[in-house]
Amino acid sequence: MTRKYPFWLKVLKKIHSRFGHRILPKWCVFAFDVVLVFILVFAAFLIRINFHIDHLPLDKVFKMGLFVSAIYGLFFQYFQTHSGIIRHTGLNDILKLAKASGIASLFLIIMALVATWVGNRPDFLPPVSVLLIHLFLTMTLLWKTRFLVRAVFQHVIRTYSKKQQGVLIFGAGVSGRFTRSALQADMQVNYKILAFLDDNPSIEGKFIEGIPIYTPERFFLNGKTKTFQDAQQNGPNLLVIAVQQLSQQRRREVMEMALAHAFSVKVVPPVCNWINGSLNTNQLQLVRIEELLERPMIHMNSNTVSQSIQGKVVMITGAFGSIGSELARQVLVHSPQKLILLDQAESGLFDLQFAFQNDPVLKSYSHLLQTVVGSVCDPIFLQHTLGEYKPELIYHAAAYKHVPLMEENPYMAVMNNVFGTKTLVDAALQNGCKKFVFVSTDKAVNPCNVMGASKRIAEMYVQSHNSEETHFITTRFGNVLGSNGSVLHIFQKQLDAGGPLTVTHKDVYRYFMLISEACSLVMEAGVMGNGGEIFLFDMGTPVKIYDLARHIIQLNGLTPHKDINIEFTGLRPGEKLFEELLYDKEYSIPTHHPKIMIAQANTVCSDWLGTQLDDLQQIAATGNNMDIVGKMRDIVEEYVPQNSIFATADNNGNGSITGKLSEPEHSEEPIASQIP
Repeated sequence: MTRKYPFWLKVLKKIHSRFGHRILPKWCVFAFDVVLVFILVFAAFLIRINFHIDHLPLDKVFKMGLFVSAIYGLFFQYFQTHSGIIRHTGLNDILKLAKASGIASLFLIIMALVATWVGNRPDFLPPVSVLLIHLFLTMTLLWKTRFLVRAVFQHVIRTYSKKQQGVLIFGAGVSGRFTRSALQADMQVNYKILAFLDDNPSIEGKFIEGIPIYTPERFFLNGKTKTFQDAQQNGPNLLVIAVQQLSQQRRREVMEMALAHAFSVKVVPPVCNWINGSLNTNQLQLVRIEELLERPMIHMNSNTVSQSIQGKVVMITGAFGSIGSELARQVLVHSPQKLILLDQAESGLFDLQFAFQNDPVLKSYSHLLQTVVGSVCDPIFLQHTLGEYKPELIYHAAAYKHVPLMEENPYMAVMNNVFGTKTLVDAALQNGCKKFVFVSTDKAVNPCNVMGASKRIAEMYVQSHNSEETHFITTRFGNVLGSNGSVLHIFQKQLDAGGPLTVTHKDVYRYFMLISEACSLVMEAGVMGNGGEIFLFDMGTPVKIYDLARHIIQLNGLTPHKDINIEFTGLRPGEKLFEELLYDKEYSIPTHHPKIMIAQANTVCSDWLGTQLDDLQQIAATGNNMDIVGKMRDIVEEYVPQNSIFATADNNGNGSITGKLSEPEHSEEPIASQIP
């Protein structure tokens, strides 16, 4: 239906379309203010004489008007009251006008009083009563004319705006009212404030400048959204969370209610981050998907971590990766003697070094960095590097981690994840490393793919070489949100391309944690570990990937299966529905940290494992992937390939067992973690 506009609004629109892009020169604003002051002298006299025009001495008033406007003009010039853009008039502009007008009037009043006392008031100087009336008129009309121009300009822009959106503001306090003002001042989008939402039941049913107030439950759950469906004209409505102090649980509840009713969600940043103390719509932040995870953030003891790192030589392998680079950031602020960043990606290391040198916080520590290009699979390189720098603490994060790729490249998975770890462990022992922290994965538990099996073998080697001289520690956790190649990055790229978002299976669940949390866990393990432990992280409830896809679409202001479709592609080679943190022969014991446990598992004999790895290395040299995987199954008895051609490889590496690819068992509920 075509919208109809009044004639006067159409005229204003035409004027705006032709001249709206221009800014009124300062001299025009100055001239208007001075002329208005001049005219208001006549108005003040008329009020003073009760509008008896025949008693108005025009010649004297004309002289007085010229003198008064000249004095006002001097102070307007001094305070630069004409320097602001009228259509963007704000509080600072009004304060300038108040100062200029007040001081000018005070100056004139003092002159008039002095002249009256001496008994010789000149003709060009108005009496005090007229000056007081004039001050009131001037103060009122100067700022009202500015706000009138701004209001008309905004009304024309907003009325003809193609972008129109309904908005709910959660928080009816000061921050909520500031948010409303910022939304209504936006020139690009015509925001229609539908309602305020607030948890305070005492103000429910009341109004703020004509806008109703509801509790979130009443608005979303009791059908109030139907009342406002007409406001949804260009895309979904928007919920802006303006409450500054809100618990994580309540924040998530409100967001989920909004998302369930096709509202996109943004949040108001902390007041300290507002630009020049004011809020505008460009500062509203999209909600991060991490905020919808069903668990609280994990906090570590930074003091003990700092004591374990300060003044020591620390090495991080895989330094350019998601975990490695964040580890480097967190380690660096604890002032190690030297931080060695090792990676085979030359460009990545250069970018990381450049980023640290230009980071406001980290650049003061950049002199502690030593970047080393090389591979953990090169024993000569590692012996030379560790022999030169003598690291006391090693964080081993270098690994090939992408399940489908490693399923296609078992040789590289074995050489990098298994023998790269073995080579680094051997070099650490020979060069006096005190602690070695290995970054593993939940995919090493009951592995069903090459990547997980390779990491499990690496775990076994690390554990079997623990000694009094070198403490070997393993950390095991699930998927990391925001890491390179993570599902979030894939979803975002698919979303930017217009969809569809692809999910392997509707019932796939995964554990998730933040990169910062993962690195904090790794560092905490370096402090807590006495050697031989596998540390587990209580990662809470596993997340359904399908729900993750839906939420990402909704958080971007779109509707799943309407604006962006979600397609199911089937489990990829080596994938299973659920991940676990413990396998059948393990159990966990608590630590002093409520969110960290230790997996208790039998440590394999280092001699037996050494023999098995020698055999694996010889088999790998043949390049026969089926035999490589068969030998991996021989080493890791719980390794059962799924959705993979390697399901036919037997535990002796003969590839003699035939049969169809194994399918994961279907379950309505995720497999429960064995963490108590």
